[in-house]
Amino acid sequence: MDQIINSILDNDLYKFSMQMAVVNKFPYAKVRSGFINRGGTKFPDGFAEELRRQIKFMEDLELTNWEKKGLQQKCSFFSPTYIDFLAGYRYDSSEVGIIQNGGDLEISIDGYWYRQILWEVPLMAIISELYFKMTEQDAWGKHERDKNNAEKQKTFRLNSLHYADFGTRRRYSYDIQQEFISSQVGIGSNTFVGTSNVALALEYDIKPIGTHAHEWFMFHAAKYGYKMANYLAMENWSDVFRGDLGIALSDTFTTNSFLKSFDKKFAKLYDGVRHDSGEPLEFADKIIEHYKKLGIDPNSKTVVFSDSLNPEMAVKIADYCKGKIKCSFGIGTNFTNDVGVKPLNMVIKMIEAKPEGESWHKCVKLSDSEGKHTGDADEIKLSKQVLNLC
Repeated sequence: MDQIINSILDNDLYKFSMQMAVVNKFPYAKVRSGFINRGGTKFPDGFAEELRRQIKFMEDLELTNWEKKGLQQKCSFFSPTYIDFLAGYRYDSSEVGIIQNGGDLEISIDGYWYRQILWEVPLMAIISELYFKMTEQDAWGKHERDKNNAEKQKTFRLNSLHYADFGTRRRYSYDIQQEFISSQVGIGSNTFVGTSNVALALEYDIKPIGTHAHEWFMFHAAKYGYKMANYLAMENWSDVFRGDLGIALSDTFTTNSFLKSFDKKFAKLYDGVRHDSGEPLEFADKIIEHYKKLGIDPNSKTVVFSDSLNPEMAVKIADYCKGKIKCSFGIGTNFTNDVGVKPLNMVIKMIEAKPEGESWHKCVKLSDSEGKHTGDADEIKLSKQVLNLC
């Protein structure tokens, strides 16, 4: 089977931005992450063997001169030191452990955080594409895909909504993601603002989109405790990027907990927040009210909605937010795997972290949707008690 990941930049921007922050702040930290098969997908015989082969291919990936120049032009927030570091980075397949028992798949990723951090997104992309290839599940034909993509663009364009592709992790294939992006930029729509996929952003000369993920906050909880995690995660992020990449992720330990740390300093410094779980309209009301309480005009800030969206839901949210707060939309699976198959429901999350000079700490994510909590049950209970969420 052909190699699936063919560029070191076939990954989401937030993995590289977090890698730069980790190199800067926590170069000795170690972490463990694990694969969570939320949908209970059964994988075919030989899947683990082929997955290992694909991961081994990735050891030969390196930043090309063209890609390096592209990062320098598109990502001014990356320091020259970090870009040189990335030019020397190589994947090491020994950091990924894979076990298959019948149709069940177990995956663990261990190592220094600054190295381990790049595995999550391309690994999930491989799992997804490999699954559909090995189970011989074909996508719709080109004509039907083109029609579907055009209808989505029309919905966003007619409603003047800003939207981006966030679909690398659960895409049907690289080609399908590339096809979608090509369809959105090809007609010259100015409402399509970019993609999280750095390789495709450079290829189509559009903006790479992203800031940070839950793991940034989860590690801070392991190092500093749950009460200080949100505050110090935002503090360290702003210290590294100095105002760039200013959309804060709000739901790692529930939005209510986040807002206790999102004081006037951070609310003014950050451009807005990202919604990734819970009821979106309730979230919008909560954020609008919080800005008002701090004496900040909500219309000067942005909410990026990114939780299981489709164009119709985006229109509903935008209509509700109109005149109250700015909004934009990052849409994943609906853009890159809406081709007639059932997408995989899977995540890879940090399980444990070992800050420099400390022992291993269990990591959890609470989120605003009870069903999206991840991590050890006893640790989840403890975190809720500490944060007064019980």
